Amino acid sequence: MRDTRIHIAGSLSPGRRIALPAQAAQHVTRVLRLREGAELTVFDGAGGQYRSTLHLSARGEATVEIHEHSELERESPLRITLLQGLARGERMDWIVQKSTELGVTAIWPVATARSVVQLDADRSDKRLQHWEAVAASACEQSGRNTLPQIAGPRDFAAAMREAASIPCRLLLEPRGGEALQTALGATPPAGIALLVGPEGGLDETEVELAHQAGFRPVRLGPRVLRTETAGPAALAALQCLAGDFR
Repeated sequence: MRDTRIHIAGSLSPGRRIALPAQAAQHVTRVLRLREGAELTVFDGAGGQYRSTLHLSARGEATVEIHEHSELERESPLRITLLQGLARGERMDWIVQKSTELGVTAIWPVATARSVVQLDADRSDKRLQHWEAVAASACEQSGRNTLPQIAGPRDFAAAMREAASIPCRLLLEPRGGEALQTALGATPPAGIALLVGPEGGLDETEVELAHQAGFRPVRLGPRVLRTETAGPAALAALQCLAGDFR
């Protein structure tokens, strides 16, 4: 039996009755064609999930009655922050979606010299809301109950400063660097920052800044991967080496 999972923003608690978001309501009633009394799993992204019951009104409104809370989690033991050079539209959506499925803890979109996309404040806010929705949908599909933290876009120098507190800092460099397994060491670090350039890669100044900020260059085999492939591929490799794919 399929477990229908719905993310509902805001704090949930047993005993409440909450209207489903419009898109979710349309999905469960028109796509899945669920009926009155169907059981759903709902989560607010803060951890754990709730059993709930679907209620439909004569006017087509869909609400859920929240029942008991389960502390079930599917989080990776690795706390990975992906610093992703801003990529174009669907490529960035793909990165957010697949990184969420692969267990990333946080995603920091980073504006770089070669980023094709340049966002002003208004567009940054709209894109952030969009990426949060993409991540929530990926959590619904993958079974995660804790949403990754999606940060607003920041410039490269700021990202380097903010990443200084993360113990293990890795920079994907397709033509150099050490093997990923060597960089990780024998004991998985408490936190990993993974820096991936945009479509055109990082320029020489940015690479030098990353090195100065303690990012160690690592490689993913002999092939050069596209930006939308590199991040998820590295996340999968990290999960295999020290995470929850073992």
